[in-house]
Amino acid sequence: MPENVDLILNPARTPLYRIAAGLLSTAGTLLFRPRVTGASNIPLTGPVVIAPVHRSDLDFLFTLFISPRKVFFMAKAELFGVPVLGTVLRHLGAFPVDRSGTDRESLRLAEEVLHRGHALVLFPEGTRRGGPVVGEILDGAMFIASRTGAHVVPVGIGGSERAMPQGARMVRPARVRLVVGPPLAAPQAAGRVPRSAITAATAELRAALQSVLDAAW
Repeated sequence: MPENVDLILNPARTPLYRIAAGLLSTAGTLLFRPRVTGASNIPLTGPVVIAPVHRSDLDFLFTLFISPRKVFFMAKAELFGVPVLGTVLRHLGAFPVDRSGTDRESLRLAEEVLHRGHALVLFPEGTRRGGPVVGEILDGAMFIASRTGAHVVPVGIGGSERAMPQGARMVRPARVRLVVGPPLAAPQAAGRVPRSAITAATAELRAALQSVLDAAW
């Protein structure tokens, strides 16, 4: 994706969104019987970064269960070239990011979602991890939130690793629990937010993620 391409977002719950989300929600309910605690911690309006732990490729699915809001998330640009799939993904709230491009472009797109007042799903761990311990996380969530005025909401997901662990090709029925923690405020400043403040806020987010993961596990 070239630099400075306009970001196309449709915040409406389109008929295709309702059909696709309904099918996914029904399948998710039957297979995983998700139980959600703390959903009211996600603001119903305004910019917010939803920051789940990441233990499975299924984790995006479970964002359908934690808020009535339509959430947005990044997906690799190649998927949008697949007939039908690309259209469905865009209606579900995905927007394309060229992973061979610069991190700056991904940052710009994520910030634009939040500047428009939407909810953005961003995994602070950066990639799938395993087990009940939250290791080092990236500072992207707090950095983006500090630049957009968004709050960051930690989400623990327990059971998704059993449902589809890394390397698995088939989904297994498993009980999934989601615990949504209180929103965290990102550091703000009149000018540039000091890196030390972002680092401290990221440490706070890591501790909050461990707390909700402990409760969900």
